[in-house]
Amino acid sequence: MTAHAAARAGSRSLGGARRPRLTVDVAPGIHQLEHGFVNSYLVTEGDSVTLVDTGLPTTWPHLVAALGHLGRQVGDIHAVVLTHAHFDHLGVADRLRRQGTPVWLHPGDRKIARHPYRYAHERARLAYPLAYPAARPLLAGMARAGALWVRGVEATVDLATSGEVDVPGRPSVVFSPGHTDGHTALHFPGRGALLSGDALVTLDPYTGGRGPQIVAGAATADSEQALASLRALAATDAALVLPGHGTVWRQGIASAVERALATGAH
Repeated sequence: MTAHAAARAGSRSLGGARRPRLTVDVAPGIHQLEHGFVNSYLVTEGDSVTLVDTGLPTTWPHLVAALGHLGRQVGDIHAVVLTHAHFDHLGVADRLRRQGTPVWLHPGDRKIARHPYRYAHERARLAYPLAYPAARPLLAGMARAGALWVRGVEATVDLATSGEVDVPGRPSVVFSPGHTDGHTALHFPGRGALLSGDALVTLDPYTGGRGPQIVAGAATADSEQALASLRALAATDAALVLPGHGTVWRQGIASAVERALATGAH
């Protein structure tokens, strides 16, 4: 069996204390790497890869293993695209940048990228583990994966608020502020998939809540705006929603947005 044929084996554990998991072809040519309750996505086009979001600092060896499973290596990553610059999506971005990989990000998140722990949020973060016990193992898992020592990124390539991004896979920008000022989802129309980042998740690390929703005010700058941005996501009419946290939603973006609006803000 060739490396590319082996890559069609579906979901598999990559080992490690918290069993990072690679799920191959969650959408055509899009592969999900979950580690520390955070999702990164490897988008393949020929021999080239775009990495969407970069997890946490200790994601690195699991990223290398995932690339190997796909028959590729770190040098095949031609671009990193960040949906936003929160620490849990920034984990290995600077390491890749220093190796020569361009890192794309909306300029509205440039300050957060440089200082990953200085971000706007509506509500006190420390209150959430007390109010939502289901969040405790999630936050602990993120901490074990390096959430407390993420390195910032100084130099990034600007994402526009619309149009196609000139990276492997050529996604369309879906500007969706609220979670952060520069949050940007990515639509792959030919693959039927929307990478929603944290504009819409199916697992909220701050409450432990599951199902389509926006992230709690512990990590969201403006929940009202985040809810309003769901309209831009719905306009893609994507069949598959690939979130920054949680499992893939396979019932279409319209139903995911409907449920997220009904859930509201926490």
